[in-house]
Amino acid sequence: MLLSFVALLVVGWLIGLVALILHFANKGAGVFFLQPRPGKDAKIFKVIKFKTMTDERGADGKLLPDAQRLTRVGKIVRSLSLDELPQLVNILKGDMAFIGPRPWRVEYLPLYSPQQMRRHEVRPGITGWAQVHGRNAISFTKRLEYDIYYVDHLSFWLDARIFFMTIRKVLRREGISEAGQATSEAFNGHN
Repeated sequence: MLLSFVALLVVGWLIGLVALILHFANKGAGVFFLQPRPGKDAKIFKVIKFKTMTDERGADGKLLPDAQRLTRVGKIVRSLSLDELPQLVNILKGDMAFIGPRPWRVEYLPLYSPQQMRRHEVRPGITGWAQVHGRNAISFTKRLEYDIYYVDHLSFWLDARIFFMTIRKVLRREGISEAGQATSEAFNGHN
């Protein structure tokens, strides 16, 4: 938690700058995205991210597809992984860690097999083993396999490796979205 406090102090100016830019780019949709996510032991917490999409809706009142709501600024923020910076607050609160399986949506919980559910044996992270092996460009099944590998091989050295691999992935902007998608398709228990 001390590291997250120091990180917040160091990147606070950047968080403020991104928030200011998103305030105007999101057409009144707000700057932060808060959503319930399962953490360690599947305990629900609210993840904090920068909001990279508008709240624009179609004639039927439903949100438009991600590709239509993702702003130009939002694409840049996502490609640089800046949308993850507010999660430093989640780390400070103890809901998350720097390294661990990414926290997925609550509605996915009943879709996990008992083996896949093991991803909740550790705190979720801003980055993890699955993120450095393809991020959103790999299937959910593969991501879950990487998450379980992480749980089974948890160590300081694995975390250090993931940290340095993450820097390389972010600089190369790899795996940001699923092929043919603006973001990533929803998990259905089989993909």
